[in-house]
Amino acid sequence: MKKIARSLAIAATISASFAVVSTPASASAGCGGASWYGGSSRTASGERMSSGNLTAAHRSLAFGTRLRVTNKHNGRSVVVRINDRGPFIRGRVLDLSRAAAQNIGMVASGTASVCYEVIASK
Repeated sequence: MKKIARSLAIAATISASFAVVSTPASASAGCGGASWYGGSSRTASGERMSSGNLTAAHRSLAFGTRLRVTNKHNGRSVVVRINDRGPFIRGRVLDLSRAAAQNIGMVASGTASVCYEVIASK
């Protein structure tokens, strides 16, 4: 009986550990590389890409989620809305529209180290 109780306790601990790991807590905030892109193609959400809108691509956040993105180099920030999927390059966490990139001063360099936080979930 003690072995069964102990096995159940270990299993519960392991399950709880995996539940914490699988919860996308890092999706509500994170840091990494960002790039910008422009064009007029359709986004994964179905809307037309507009480089003048303050939008971004993220791999898993729900479409419509609003993020505050801060350029770590200069401290400038912008609020963007997720409307696309990506980026698909290792180390990058966001692809920003040209307007969003311009707001945080990364158009010339093309990439920047940023941090983001969810400010409104969809």
